[in-house]
Amino acid sequence: MTRIQKKNTSQGTWLIWLALGFTAGCAALCAWLLWPEDPSPAPERVAPTRVTATRPPPPPPRTGNTPAPLPHAEAPPVPEPVTPPDEPAEPSDGVHLYRQGTKPLKQGLVVPEGFELPPGYVRHYQSTDDGQPVKAILMFHPDYHPTDSNGQPVELPANRVVPMELAPPGMPLEVLELPEGPEGVEPLP
Repeated sequence: MTRIQKKNTSQGTWLIWLALGFTAGCAALCAWLLWPEDPSPAPERVAPTRVTATRPPPPPPRTGNTPAPLPHAEAPPVPEPVTPPDEPAEPSDGVHLYRQGTKPLKQGLVVPEGFELPPGYVRHYQSTDDGQPVKAILMFHPDYHPTDSNGQPVELPANRVVPMELAPPGMPLEVLELPEGPEGVEPLP
């Protein structure tokens, strides 16, 4: 005769309840941390309203037994707001933040389109304020740190534009002629 003993499953149930409680606690913590502090929507930016002086409507016609209205002074006209000369008349945010002439064009060595650049050099493309493309110039890659024949680091220009003496061998040495415009010119070092 084989005796089969029934397992007590109530001992493992506490583990399931513990896991469910832990999961519910984590969900409540996440909801609390992610809940916005102020549920009201952010106020929209509204353009200031322009106040203009208007005349009051004419008084109604008088009848024989109606007393005459008291005279009242008209409101003086509201002067137009004047922009001070040191303050820009146009908005200074969004696209208007990048006004013409805020970033000068860099002058450097022109890189021919077919010329293969060695490691450490990059083509820098620019355009004028009115969108006209300018020929690409030669610049050092931001991660490039050249050394001389003794292994000493070579100091690079602050604007990373490659000077003629550090141009890669075989590259024609043509300096970019920049067009006239309000953007200005950042000359060669």
